Amino acid sequence: MRIEHDVLQDFVEEIFKAAGSEPIEAAIVADHLVLANLSGHDSHGVGMIPRYIDNIKAGSLHPNEHVELVKKDGSILVFDGRAGFGQVVAREAMAETISVARETGLALSALRNAHHIGRVGTYGEQCADAGLVSIHFVNVTGHRGLVAPHRGADARYGTNPICISLPDTTEEPRIILDFATSKVALGKIRVAHNSGKELEEGLLIDKDGNASTDPGVMFADEVGSLLPLAEHKGYGLALMCELLTGAIGGGGTIQPKNVRDTRIINNMLSIVIDPARLTEMDYIASEMKAMCDYVRDSPPRAGFDNVILPGDPERAQREQRRADGIDIDEETWRQIIEAAASHNVTL
Repeated sequence: MRIEHDVLQDFVEEIFKAAGSEPIEAAIVADHLVLANLSGHDSHGVGMIPRYIDNIKAGSLHPNEHVELVKKDGSILVFDGRAGFGQVVAREAMAETISVARETGLALSALRNAHHIGRVGTYGEQCADAGLVSIHFVNVTGHRGLVAPHRGADARYGTNPICISLPDTTEEPRIILDFATSKVALGKIRVAHNSGKELEEGLLIDKDGNASTDPGVMFADEVGSLLPLAEHKGYGLALMCELLTGAIGGGGTIQPKNVRDTRIINNMLSIVIDPARLTEMDYIASEMKAMCDYVRDSPPRAGFDNVILPGDPERAQREQRRADGIDIDEETWRQIIEAAASHNVTL
């Protein structure tokens, strides 16, 4: 299935309006999901719709909620997402955090209890739009673990993404580093499973801790586990995401005494910085340009065309997919159509 992004956006909006969202909320969520597909991150795109619809029906995702500021202490803010659409409440929390960072130069915010916030790079881009630097740590609670710790044979935590963003300068486009601390996001495993494709070696282990290339091990009755990126280093980063957001940020970790059902609850700890408070913007622009050029000038290894920077693949994908349309595999499309039909929505 290949579908134009604007047609897909309209369809997704109609699904969420039928599921109970106000038009503005439906538009925000649809825009976020479709932009993830446009950016090449199908794992966080419209394939999430069936899960969201199931969670609305189960009462673990609450349409039309807005973020609640539960504490403000100087430039430190704490928010409760009230189990609302993460794409809405995280956006609102970041808008308030950005406002404080503009005023004080530095802001720290903890967002708790947000339903799945989607592609974390979106919030880095939101800060970059404001001319600010940002760092984001995220954990996932409300369901079983997905990723095995280094040396472990079963899953103990989520894919726990990290995002670091630098805004555009006069010399360089923004740099957005956004990655899961597992070798691959679960959504990419879902896409491979729905497409009937095997995976590369070294990404998964089965229920017994043995290496596997079958994405189906993550959807079996006795599930397998994703593996952390960079062995002990990725595991360490993932654990720090869990503790920074879940313990320090107060949103709770994935440890089994906390609620586990089918919900997807995200907590996010964000640091937002006004770079102009640190040094001259002209210097930042020139130094970023010089460093980025230096990196790009590295001769590419065999099998690669060139050296790229964080954010380059997303820009290229958006250009291509806006022109050519978004590919969706048959099984994912069937699931989306089924979710839409449950609310009497058709394409």
